[in-house]
Amino acid sequence: MNQASAPASSRRLPWDWFPGTIPDNVEVDPSAYLETTFCFCLYRSAAPVGVRIGRGASAYQGTMFDVGERGVVSVGEFALLHSARIICDQSIEIGDHTLISWNVVLMDTYRAPRDRLARRRLLQKAAETHALTEASPARPIRIGANVWLGFDVCVMPGVTIGEGAVIGARSAVFDDIPPYSVAVGNPARVIRRLDSPASLAADETRSEM
Repeated sequence: MNQASAPASSRRLPWDWFPGTIPDNVEVDPSAYLETTFCFCLYRSAAPVGVRIGRGASAYQGTMFDVGERGVVSVGEFALLHSARIICDQSIEIGDHTLISWNVVLMDTYRAPRDRLARRRLLQKAAETHALTEASPARPIRIGANVWLGFDVCVMPGVTIGEGAVIGARSAVFDDIPPYSVAVGNPARVIRRLDSPASLAADETRSEM
């Protein structure tokens, strides 16, 4: 069963334990799977399409789309999100066939200034309004196709992770990671390279000669 079975007027999920709906500006391919609409409790995007979930993709319980008013999230075909926190005030792109393990955080913004006095003022205001109301700078995150993010990984604003890369569990990614590499640590550093499809094809060609 998939959400295509849900009445278009209500945009509810027939199997959902939470009495919510898919927001009107969220596009979910009929073959994709959402375990619960609870993942949109922090969703506030006013973009024409704030979240787009591609063919065969899935977002399981615990995944949260914490998307600000101008945020746009794209989840590629057959990507899998397992209890991930997507914090987006500008743009986060997740490539096709990417695996995002539990407790991964993708954040294109810190949502608080680094200056301690500015942060103090923000927190004092939040105590009155019960919300962080000031906009903070955001920088897009791009996750390539066929990437694997291990559990508890945190990807910081402005990072691009290249196609086929693997990020080890509990790593904090502050800088771009090249395609077909393994990176671990805090901050994450590349520790080895992986064979790309092009290099494997070249090896096969040489072996046949």
